[in-house]
Amino acid sequence: MESLDLEVLRTARDWRRQAYQVHLFTLARTWGSAPRSPGAMLAIRDDGCVVGSVSGGCVEDDLIERVRQEGATSVRPAVLEYGTTREQAARFGLPCGGTLVLVRESLPGSGWLDEVLQVTAAQGRIRRQLDLASGLSRCTRLGHADGALPGPVLAQPDFTVCYGPRWRLLIIGAGQLSQALARMAMMLDYEVLVCDPREEYAAGWHIAGTRLVAGMPDDVVLEMKPDSHTAIVALTHDPKLDDMALLEALTSSAFYVGALGSRASSQRRRERLALFDLGAAQIARLHAPIGLPIDSHRPAEIAVSILAQMTAVRNAAGLSGGDG
Repeated sequence: MESLDLEVLRTARDWRRQAYQVHLFTLARTWGSAPRSPGAMLAIRDDGCVVGSVSGGCVEDDLIERVRQEGATSVRPAVLEYGTTREQAARFGLPCGGTLVLVRESLPGSGWLDEVLQVTAAQGRIRRQLDLASGLSRCTRLGHADGALPGPVLAQPDFTVCYGPRWRLLIIGAGQLSQALARMAMMLDYEVLVCDPREEYAAGWHIAGTRLVAGMPDDVVLEMKPDSHTAIVALTHDPKLDDMALLEALTSSAFYVGALGSRASSQRRRERLALFDLGAAQIARLHAPIGLPIDSHRPAEIAVSILAQMTAVRNAAGLSGGDG
């Protein structure tokens, strides 16, 4: 999940605990051009306070006005469509004739919100099935299967949404390149963790919003249990640190594993990895030299190439869609 959508759920839960009426809108389907993907959420309090987005601003004002007019009235779930006519598309400014289908529901309490937030915080996956006739929800915890979560499914009388964990990036090494990469990765909504057992590097790490994890890199990889929402990059340029972490990363479910180095050093690294209990397919997962070939030299340029490659791998695997 994106941190914005997690924030929507957290805020909606807190509002309900404060005894406010809350209406939750979830983007169920889109046709044509749409600024947000299915699964995006918007929560509106009965006094008009809002968090989240389902259209990048095109229909939010209309949704806020709907809630204000109804006040504290609890309404049954409903399906709303925007952009089905030219008049609507022009009125709401939907780009390129796009169409949005939203599911609106009132939140009777914080029960299912608590469960979803608890499961996703533990890197778990959970499916919620909403009965559109009654407004009742049923949650089912899912296994840690690889691959993308299915997107929202609107099939009367049910609306089903799957929620997954936030995207994570583990950086091995706390040098200058790692600092540039961490800052850019946070802009792309990754939770950034950094591991460097070298005291002189770890002591100089002061990037707000990231988490410095103590321990040897291979132990840290094992402890974090990488899943298909996890990327791992080894940037120390020290084989004693990078290779051990890569041995664990390449046997995990991480969607991206990369290592810094020239073509020659990367080939030697692959030869070293082949001496351990790794198969050819596992070694082939390694992106080394790391990043897209954009003739990058400076730390910030290399960071751009790494994140561009991570994004390409994530999108090619269909991992970016349907994450709640």
